[in-house]
Amino acid sequence: MNASNDPIANIRIDYKLKSLSEEDTADNAYEQFSKWWSEARNSHLHEINAMTLATADKNGTPSARIVLLKGYDARGFIFFTNYNSAKGNELEENPKASLLFFWKELERQIRIDGTVEKISALESDIYFKSRPAGSRIGAWASPQSTVIENRKVIEENFLKYEEQFGTENIPRPEHWGGYLVKPNKLEFWQGRSSRLHDRIQYTLQTDGNWKRERLAP
Repeated sequence: MNASNDPIANIRIDYKLKSLSEEDTADNAYEQFSKWWSEARNSHLHEINAMTLATADKNGTPSARIVLLKGYDARGFIFFTNYNSAKGNELEENPKASLLFFWKELERQIRIDGTVEKISALESDIYFKSRPAGSRIGAWASPQSTVIENRKVIEENFLKYEEQFGTENIPRPEHWGGYLVKPNKLEFWQGRSSRLHDRIQYTLQTDGNWKRERLAP
């Protein structure tokens, strides 16, 4: 197929909403993330915490999926999942990951690269207890990423664990918990006209400070 004749090739938007200069950014990457995060929240975007998580296995085969950011601080960015899932197994083999936020209404992306480690059991317990009962039961019911015969398998599992635990004191399964992505690089992307986008990259230095640079679009 000739791409020039394919309607897909004609889908484009000329970004003109905002700009991003070095003077507009903070010296610290976390401060810059917090600034953009606050602007996204104040814009009432839908699920601003949805992010693409990219991992790779020991052979370097990549895999990506959408997960939800559940917290961030000076240590890094936190999400939760089944440790025995495909992404959990990949992170066990290769504890590195990339995160990508795309807020199309603001014509912005944030890319985050870093190493990954599990958070403490206490932190996972605290978050698990804050989840709705159905989600807590679901963590027990689903053998995430494994092949199952049909949906009836997880529906029966759900009923089994609901009967076992009730809806109040549901313990966190040991195979479920949080990961911390500790970034060594963040890129803030602001869409601009004629594809001459603004890209400001922060790279973590050995002294703990961040080096800020502009990238060509």
